[in-house]
Amino acid sequence: MRRTRGHGAREQEPRRADRARLPLRRSLLGRLLAVSALVAACSVAATAWIAVQTTSGAIKQEQGQNLTADARIYDTLLEYAARNPTWEGVGATVRKLARESGRRVALTTQGRQPLADSATEPTAPALPPQASAVVDPLSVDTVLAARGADGQGTGADRIDPRAVGPFRLSAADSRALRRTADDKVACLNRAGIASDVVVGASGRPRVQIVGNDPGRALGTRCDLAALDTPTRSERKALDALSELADACLKRQGREGVRLNNDLSWGDPAPVAVPGEPGAVVPRPVPAPRDAPAEQAAPSVEMPELTGENDRAIASCVGTARSEQLSSYVASPALLFIGDEGGATLPGFDLSPANTARIAGAAALVLALTVGASVFAGARLVRPLHALTGAAQRMRDGEQPASVPVSGDDEVGRLAAAFNDMSAHRARLEEQRKAMVSDVAHELRTPLSNIRGWLEAAQDGLADPDPAFVSSLLEEAVLLQHIIDDLQDLAAADAGALRLHPEPVEVQELLGQVAAAHQARAENAGVTLAVTATAPGPALSADPVRLRQAVGNLVSNAVRHTPEGGRVTLRAYVAGRDASGPYASEEGGGTVVMGGGTVVIEVTDTGSGIPADDLPHVFDRFWRAEKSRSRRTGGSGLGLAIVRKLVEAHGGTAEATSTEGEGSTFALRLPAAEPPSAP
Repeated sequence: MRRTRGHGAREQEPRRADRARLPLRRSLLGRLLAVSALVAACSVAATAWIAVQTTSGAIKQEQGQNLTADARIYDTLLEYAARNPTWEGVGATVRKLARESGRRVALTTQGRQPLADSATEPTAPALPPQASAVVDPLSVDTVLAARGADGQGTGADRIDPRAVGPFRLSAADSRALRRTADDKVACLNRAGIASDVVVGASGRPRVQIVGNDPGRALGTRCDLAALDTPTRSERKALDALSELADACLKRQGREGVRLNNDLSWGDPAPVAVPGEPGAVVPRPVPAPRDAPAEQAAPSVEMPELTGENDRAIASCVGTARSEQLSSYVASPALLFIGDEGGATLPGFDLSPANTARIAGAAALVLALTVGASVFAGARLVRPLHALTGAAQRMRDGEQPASVPVSGDDEVGRLAAAFNDMSAHRARLEEQRKAMVSDVAHELRTPLSNIRGWLEAAQDGLADPDPAFVSSLLEEAVLLQHIIDDLQDLAAADAGALRLHPEPVEVQELLGQVAAAHQARAENAGVTLAVTATAPGPALSADPVRLRQAVGNLVSNAVRHTPEGGRVTLRAYVAGRDASGPYASEEGGGTVVMGGGTVVIEVTDTGSGIPADDLPHVFDRFWRAEKSRSRRTGGSGLGLAIVRKLVEAHGGTAEATSTEGEGSTFALRLPAAEPPSAP
């Protein structure tokens, strides 16, 4: 007993292993999830790349335009600060700039006290925490200043060149120098040298030769040195600047220097004074060889010119200039530039924060895609798992159970088909079990009779006389009939039923069957008749098998017809044209098959078959009355054999019945082609 249980357990182990779920990488859900994640990742990456490229290009273009406009605003306000000691009156300039640029422009002190704001509404948005720039003429933003509207650059000390302070000329000095400059230009023009007068931020005019080549004027009689002589106010301002620079140098333990007109130190050079563009270069500049003697500065003892010393002098000169100009320019102010809604300059770049936001959005999209894929995949795989489990339980011999049908989609239809197959298999299994039981019962009865008679003879209770032998022979014949019927059914099921078709006269065949069963009908008190048709229908069939099928119907009809009843056989052709060799009959609801159908009917006046039992009359071992035995009700195989024999001939078998009136069994076979007319 233990051995048997152990063997059964070993058989169940591989079955349980077969039922184990597949690894995720090999399952349908895993593949669906992987494909969805890959598609989502590629889509997110491609979309993000295209969006970044497109947006970055558009924003860079917008930023470039905004930066140019903002540089113009910055330069205008920087010029205002360089020319005015305070910010009073800047409101008009701010509003004008706002109208021209379509932006909001605001100025505040470094303590964020408002100086001017183009947004005057009470509901104007608050200024952003970060200023766009600091407007300070003594410390210029080199990026914005490089994009200035007038092209003014900055010196090395980042002081706006328009901040001239005490170096600004009076109107009288400016007019006098302008007349001198005009005379020099006229002189140069007469000499064939194109030139023009350019007025600097301090009001000092200078002659600019076309082509920017001053050496061309050296060979003329036009003396340009008179324009380089500083005025009294300029000398006073330069002396004050020198004192401030010397004080700075002395605090560092260095000797003072003598500043030239261009704020260089060392030998003087006849170049532009402070406030003229391109003139501030903090390094020694030698005087030109042709400079007039009256312009040469008195000889003073100069400190050693070293790199470290030059850097210290340049630093002190810059500090001195800022100190000197601080009272002539406006104090530093915070500049805010944004749109009319209060936003600041648009900005977008792949900074760590923006990259993190892009990555977060991509991760969110990917997570949503994966979640949706998992949800859809789980709904798709769940019925498949149920189908797999049910199929494996059926394979293991367990009771088949239906699986739930979730919908009318492909998986739902598969589940419905599986349920139909499972129910059909259950019915076949029940029929198989019933057939085995019926076969055993049918074989047991004759074998039991034979065994009983033989044991009685062995015990001396029965004499082996002719009646004894006849009884044994009858039981053996019954047993042989059951075996033959089963063999015919098995051959039909396997498609191995051999037929030998030949032309058959149906009317003649019916007469032969009636003659064979006439004696049994007379003994039962039943009238057996054949309805004649002229000429009789013909078909191609195996006469032996066809007589067997019709004989089974007649035998069954005689058995179920009471005494005084009637069994009628008839044959006709249905589906022929009226002009054909056989007249068409429509009785019995004939179905036309091919060029015509030969219908063989066996009609009785018996008790009839209940409507609920009528669909089962051709099932194996089925009896209308369960109490009937082999002797009273047959084996239950005759009608099943009839259906198989007719189907082997390409026909059908059907039955109609009215309970209490009788039944009609019809065999429908394809008719043979009629002979050609002479």
